[in-house]
Amino acid sequence: MTKTKDKLLDKTGSARPYVERALTDEDLRQNVRNAFESAREVYNELIGGRGPIPVATRVATDKDIQERLKDAVEELRQAADRVQGKKDHGARNTMLLLTGIALGILFNPVSGSQTRKWLSDRLFGTSDDFTYQGGNSGGGPSSN
Repeated sequence: MTKTKDKLLDKTGSARPYVERALTDEDLRQNVRNAFESAREVYNELIGGRGPIPVATRVATDKDIQERLKDAVEELRQAADRVQGKKDHGARNTMLLLTGIALGILFNPVSGSQTRKWLSDRLFGTSDDFTYQGGNSGGGPSSN
């Protein structure tokens, strides 16, 4: 007799990776649980025998309910990202931005050469050992 989990995986077809992730990823299940609990709390607090107009008014004015709705939506977003296998790229994007800014400063046509000289002086001292000489098209020093 096959397990319920195996039956579910057999019937999912193309959604199999998502279902497997949903069944095995504890963080995903926790995100879904948190979102469900937040939504249930908001629903129970809002509906309590009221009609649609008082409910809409309360949602529009009550900051606590708005905050809980935001939490529920964020938990659902995190769950959706985990199901789809998306990862956070914040650190990578920050590094790319800083690298772009540094390159822009170093290769700026107006102040780039001065900035590179200042940086070279700070890193290597005021020695001219690392200064580009240019114009030498030979294969190296000649001993004529």
